Amino acid sequence: MALMGGPDPYSEPDASQEKPFLLRALQIALVVSLYWVTSISMVFLNKYLLDSSSLQLDAPIFVTFYQCLVTTVLCKGLSTLAACFPGTVDFPTLCLDLRVARSVLPLSVVFISMITFNNLCLKYVGVAFYNVGRSLTTVFNVLLSYLLLKQTTSFYALLTCGVIIGGFWLGVDQEGAEGTLSWTGTLFGVLASLCVSLNAIYTKKVLPVVDGSIWRLTFYNNVIACVLFLPLLLLLGELQALRFFVQLGSAHFWGMMTLGGLFGFAIGYVTGLQIKFTSPLTHNVSGTAKACAQTVLAVLYYEETKSFLWWTSNLMVLGGSSAYTWVRGWEMKKVQEEPSPKEDEKSSMRV
Repeated sequence: MALMGGPDPYSEPDASQEKPFLLRALQIALVVSLYWVTSISMVFLNKYLLDSSSLQLDAPIFVTFYQCLVTTVLCKGLSTLAACFPGTVDFPTLCLDLRVARSVLPLSVVFISMITFNNLCLKYVGVAFYNVGRSLTTVFNVLLSYLLLKQTTSFYALLTCGVIIGGFWLGVDQEGAEGTLSWTGTLFGVLASLCVSLNAIYTKKVLPVVDGSIWRLTFYNNVIACVLFLPLLLLLGELQALRFFVQLGSAHFWGMMTLGGLFGFAIGYVTGLQIKFTSPLTHNVSGTAKACAQTVLAVLYYEETKSFLWWTSNLMVLGGSSAYTWVRGWEMKKVQEEPSPKEDEKSSMRV
């Protein structure tokens, strides 16, 4: 949600640097806290909607469909408000163009797969294991960057990927030892990780089609998702399951469903906000720390008891992810500091 003065993650935070240190520290603390609360709340709420014994709703595709519908309505609503109040709300104009939709369609298929596999993974595994189950995103980033973009990765970055893979397998082993392993959920987690990586790669390719607007791309992805989910709901029998769902007329149920959609929409906004007030590197570190806090909260909330090796697997995944972020940041900084060949020629000519 890009309101007036909303976040632009690609803008330079010059204005914030002129503010007093305490004010900047307070802003950063509030933004990071907002990101943590939104992200963690969304995961716990989705777990409730997907796999709650009190709700007893076996319709993960419908839950995902409804969240996409909420995002579509919010995007269109904000676009309308921006047109009516141009001095108050800043949001891109959204009009459905079939030619643009055809260009976005391949990415939308990846996007649909990503959010569906994410929710299916969360349905079948516990919140505590959810982070480990989807931990291979970094590994797929490296693999797909080489296969699709021909980009090589340094030895140290590959070493951190090895730590992540080791943590993943140890986590799977420990879940199996405790009798709580779901191979179905684990498979969906691996597929979700693959789709997250593919989504990041194809988003860069498709952005020019929507004039570089993330919100316009979000609108198209969710509109197409709503259309493609309809035959899936029919084929998988979820519409039939909804007919016999006891709480279909419950205001509490629809309130929770709508809140889940709001959190799904808000996470994009607070992510951009956190990047704006910190940096992409700090955002990744914050995301890793958030995953750690989320795991601890899940173990406490669901009153679970985990072994030392189970916690070790989580630390390996989190540590490997943090190390990869640090290595890539260090490598990028090193490349930026190295003088280009043209600059070397100019300096030699001056001598």
